[in-house]
Amino acid sequence: MSAPASTRPAGALRLTWLHTRYQVTETLRVPVVVVSTAVFPALILAVFVVPQAASMSPLGATAAVAQLAVFSAMSVSLFTHGAGIAEDRALPWDTHLRTLPVGAGPRFTARVLMGAFFTVLGLVPLLVLAALVTDATTTPARFAAGLGGLLLAGLPLLAMGLAVGYSVPAKAALALAQVLLLPLAFAGGLFLPPEAMPDWLAGISTWTPTRAGRDLVVGAVTGTDVPSTALPVVLGWTVLLGALAVWAIRRDQGRRFR
Repeated sequence: MSAPASTRPAGALRLTWLHTRYQVTETLRVPVVVVSTAVFPALILAVFVVPQAASMSPLGATAAVAQLAVFSAMSVSLFTHGAGIAEDRALPWDTHLRTLPVGAGPRFTARVLMGAFFTVLGLVPLLVLAALVTDATTTPARFAAGLGGLLLAGLPLLAMGLAVGYSVPAKAALALAQVLLLPLAFAGGLFLPPEAMPDWLAGISTWTPTRAGRDLVVGAVTGTDVPSTALPVVLGWTVLLGALAVWAIRRDQGRRFR
């Protein structure tokens, strides 16, 4: 006899919590992953932004921190989701979990929540260091808007990570994540402000998901105007990469379980 309908949401929430706790715990057992996630964005701030902090305006410092927040989200998407999913697919335990009659919803939601956890883990040292050694500043309302912008900017990046993780083997996924990370960061203005780019690169940059996400987050936390192309580009990349991720997931499922 099936469980009453009223108990199903509670059961799904419990399964989601169990999968989230398991995935977070397994990742925390690899210290290099935790250290790189938590320290890398703050380290970039210390190396590239702090030495120029004395000559930067509060607006410029705030924009620099916002850019690195987007970089942190992209790093988590490509490595925690992309390379991490590819590694999980190679494990017998993952195959066993996917054959259980509980549906894919709780596990997929747990992956997203795990990514959110590690994104926050990377933001905390970044924000603390920025508050201590730069003139970056914002208001509570703009900070909340920036978090919303980061959530929106992270959608195509999440889809990119899922597409990588479900489409290639573990070694290839790690290499592909490394290949994608720095070019997208530079082209998106996450290290070099778009104003400092040559015209040809600025033109290409406008149509990348990282530049569009960067513009949304910077505009939200600084109160400056957001380019009219930013939101359509983010949504367009979300649809395109989301479709690619769905195709990769179904292709992987069909290959392994038909």
